[in-house]
Order: sequence, then structure tokens, then C-alpha cells
Amino acid sequence: MAFDNLTEKLQDAFKKLKGKGKITEADLKTAMREVKLALLEADVNFKVVKDFINSVSEKALGSNVLESLTPAQQIIKIVNEELTALMGEKVSKINYSSQTPSVIMMVGLQGAGKTTTSAKIGALLKKQHKRPLLVACDVYRPAARKQLQVVGSQVDVPVFSIDDCTDPVEIAKKSIEHAKYYSNDVVIIDTAGRLQINEELMDELANIKEATKPAEILLVIDAMTGQDAVNVASGFDEKLDVTGVVLTKLDGDTRGGAALSVRAVTGKPIKFAGQGEKLGDLDWFYPDRMASRILGMGDMLTLIDKITEEYDDKKAAELENKIRHKSFDLDDYLDQMNQMKKMGSLTDLLGMMPGVDKKALANVDFDDKRLVHIEAMITSMTKQERKNPDIINGARKKRIAAGSGTTPAEINAFLKQFDQMRQLMKQFSNPSKMKKAMRGFKGLMR
Repeated sequence: MAFDNLTEKLQDAFKKLKGKGKITEADLKTAMREVKLALLEADVNFKVVKDFINSVSEKALGSNVLESLTPAQQIIKIVNEELTALMGEKVSKINYSSQTPSVIMMVGLQGAGKTTTSAKIGALLKKQHKRPLLVACDVYRPAARKQLQVVGSQVDVPVFSIDDCTDPVEIAKKSIEHAKYYSNDVVIIDTAGRLQINEELMDELANIKEATKPAEILLVIDAMTGQDAVNVASGFDEKLDVTGVVLTKLDGDTRGGAALSVRAVTGKPIKFAGQGEKLGDLDWFYPDRMASRILGMGDMLTLIDKITEEYDDKKAAELENKIRHKSFDLDDYLDQMNQMKKMGSLTDLLGMMPGVDKKALANVDFDDKRLVHIEAMITSMTKQERKNPDIINGARKKRIAAGSGTTPAEINAFLKQFDQMRQLMKQFSNPSKMKKAMRGFKGLMR
């Protein structure tokens, strides 16, 4: 995640405070100096950092925090609240116009991820029972229209494009008529970007805005741009009056300062956060949850959201029944593995749990590529073999290994681990044996 280094430095700063029975004003000043350096290293805007430190210090000193029984916890609580406020306090949803269709205009620099993000937002709105239409208004970048059509088909959202038209304003106008005719209630316009802000780009975007009267103008910003994101946001906002921000590539190895700076400098809410390349890797931006993750306090609400969204209740009941009657087979295991893959990487999911040490997690061998190998092994088996793994003899192992690009020894090891896991799964209902069962599951992922 983009904030891992910041999280580590903040935790180190607060760890020193937790070790003290009583905190002096000097201790607080030292801790705030470390927090300040951590934020600056994360590429947070200097003025934002200065205001943040002043606000935290003022609240810590002004509410008798240093005299409380748990001053370190009180200070962390204040920092958490201030981080949340810095990023917008509460989730900011999409604005819809009173007349249908509502228009969402996507703007930003080239390479920020506008096209993919447009499709991701379309997929997200479909889950809210909307009927979105994607519009290809980038007439300059080679294959931009084709890219939108591809990602649109992957999320089952229709795409409007006029391939022989080079006027993006005309395409945008026609898309509104098309949406009304086909009852699309949201139009998402994917506009062209440039490597830098220029007058030609801004004039074109202003003309599209004038022609379509968008309810939302969302600025897509690559989180890897750091403090430059603030300048980009200010430039676009000055010309277009953007209504919100989408931060992409928050899963990358970045310093993350954009997320903590854009909202404070521009006053525009961050509405979405992109944390992966998959078309499902976009979610509403929750300032409180993000602040909690930055401070290393986990993000159980997002984890619960992922589980409830991806996990099928009917399949869960069937799984429980199979475990109870000892009929859990390799097809069932493959199905459970695919459910997990939809929720993201195992490392990211564990990172959302409170109390998980990021440093320790970095040394845990949860190789997501192992899932691919396991899937190849299982799909190389016959239906009968998946139903009853006990029939897999030496000759069958050689055939499965050849079909999955593995070795008979790997097949043998996996089948042994699966048998152990099947035995352990019967103990899931017993909390006292849960740790032992989880160790068995961990073994399968190595």
C-alpha cells in the first residue's frame, strides 16, 4: 500500500510515547517532530504538514491530554481524528442531476488511468442498479477508443463511440441523445489527457462541460505523482471547477502524499480510491478508514465489505454442509480459492486486520502466485479425481504434473496438505482449535 513507509514511521514515533508512564510537553514536541518528518518524507505538502502538526499539538495541550491516564492513546486518537479531517471526514458520494441522464466527466493528465477508472466507476454504479453508458471522447491517443470498448465489455457496460468523428464535443452531445433513447441514467465521459496541462486541453474540456452540463467533474490523479498532484489538481480546478478527485495506484510503492494533500489544498473531496489493476479494484474513499490504516490500526469495515460483497450465502451454507458430512472435495476447494481471489491478495486482506504487524507480515510467505499453481493442478485432474483424490496414483500424478507445469513431487505435497486441511476444517466450529486450523491453511499457501 502507498502508506506503508509512513505507517511504519508513525508507529515508531508513537511506540516511544507508549513506553512512558507520563508524557511531558517536551515528549510531545519530540513526537510531533518525528510525525512532521514522516509526513514530509511521504511527500505531503509542506503547508498541510505545518497546519496538521499545529492542530494536533494545540488539541493535545489544550485538553489536558498529558495529565490523563493514557496520554499516548489520547494523542493517537487526536492524530487519527485530524488525519480523517484532513482527508474529508466522511465518504463523499456521486452527485446526480435532477434530469436524466446524469453526466460524469472524467478529466486528468495522460497516464493517470482515466479510461480504466471510467470502466471501474461504471461497474461500481451498476451494483447500485444504475444503467451507465461509457463515452469515448479521447480522439487523440492511439487505441483509446478501443481500450474503452475492451474494458467496457469486461464489466458489461455499453460504450458509445463515433469512430469517424474527431470532434469530442460532438461525440459528447450525441452520447446524451443516445443515453436518453436507450434509457441510460448515467453517462461517463472519458476525455483526452495530455502529458501536462495546456490551454488547448483546457479549452476542449471547457467546451465539453458547456455542452453536457455534467453533475460531476472527476479529476483522476495518479498517487505516484506525489506533491505534483496538488499542482495538477489546482490547475484543473481553476479552469473547470472539478467536483471531486479519484486517486489511482494507491496499491503501488508510493509515498502517498497526494491523498493527504489534495483535499486540504483544493477543498475538493476524494470520492474514489483505486488500489489495483483489476476492474473491481476501485472503491469509495472512506477518510476514517484510510486514517485508521495509515496509523496501522487496520480496516475491518473494508474487509467486512469485501467479504459480504464477494461471498455467496447459499454457497456458504452448502460448504458448511459438505464439511459437516465430510464431502469437501477439490472442486469445493477450487471454488473457495476463487472466492478469495476476488477479494484481493492475501497480504492486503491481512493488512486490513487490526493489530497485524506490517513488518512481520512482510516476512510471511503468502505467495499469491501459489494460487495459480494450485488451480493448474486441480484443473488438470479429471472430475473423478477431484471428487475422490485418494484414487490419484503415481501414473495419474505424472499426467497431472505434465498438464499443470508442475512435478509429481509438488502434486504429492499438495494432495497431502489438502488431506490435512480437510481434516482440520471439521474443527472450524471449535474456537479453541481455530489457530491450529489456520496453520494448516497457511501451509497450503507455501
